[in-house]
Order: sequence, then structure tokens, then C-alpha cells
Amino acid sequence: MKRAILVTLLGLLGGTVAHYGWLSSQGSRVGGEGLDAQLAWIKTDLQLTPEQYARIKAIHEQSSPRLLALASRVSRMRDEFAAFERQRKTTGEIDFLEFAQYVEERRRVDKECLQSTRQLVDASADVMTPRQRERYLSLLPAAHRPIPVSSHN
Repeated sequence: MKRAILVTLLGLLGGTVAHYGWLSSQGSRVGGEGLDAQLAWIKTDLQLTPEQYARIKAIHEQSSPRLLALASRVSRMRDEFAAFERQRKTTGEIDFLEFAQYVEERRRVDKECLQSTRQLVDASADVMTPRQRERYLSLLPAAHRPIPVSSHN
């Protein structure tokens, strides 16, 4: 049981770290800190019109506070996990009820992160032409792409 919880937690942690690592690498690709610098690649790579770029920038500006709040929660949760690890190593004990609550909260945060990212991707893709959208989605990890709607006849 302990091993399953630890493996699940490490998987969730790895997924979140990968997510934010990817977002960070996209921003650093263009060598700047501001939103314009972070979005410069999309403007160039997808050959966006000035109107498309302005709309996508506005979408990112609107979602930025939520994404920053989620990033803060993820950082806090990393610190909490480190505290669990320190306790486990120093005392050999863990409060499993507290740890289970942590795991549940971590799942909620991971789900929110994924939903927020998908909403941002969906809103940005809606501004693009079909060719631009196809290129844009091909650049993203599969987890961040829109979920295809299947038609059940």
C-alpha cells in the first residue's frame, strides 16, 4: 500500500514537473521574460497575423493569474512532499492520513493544471486557421491537446 501511494505520488509529481518544465522551456526558447518574448515563437513559427497575435496575447494575459496561482500551489506541494520525505528519513514514520490528504489535493491540483492548460490551448487554437492550428497542436505534448470528440451513432 505504501509503495503504491509513493509510486502514484511520484508519477503525479513527475507529470507536473514535466508540464512546467515544458512551459518554461518554451518561454526560454526566445530568450526573454515578458509575455511578448514568451509568445514570439508562436507569432513567428505559425505566421500569425497581427490580429491573431493580439487575440492570443489577450487570452494568455487573461489566463496568466490562474496559471501563476496554480504554479504557486504546485511549488507549495513540492515543499510539502519534501517535508514528508524528511520526516520519513529522520523518524521513519509518516502520518498516512495526512499523506493521503496530500495525495488527494495533489490530484486536484494536477487536474486543474491540465484543465487550465487545455482551456488555454483550445482558446488559442480557436483563433488560428486550420493549417496554423494543426501546426500548433503538433508542437504540444499530447496531454495538452484538446480531447477529440467522438461521435456515437
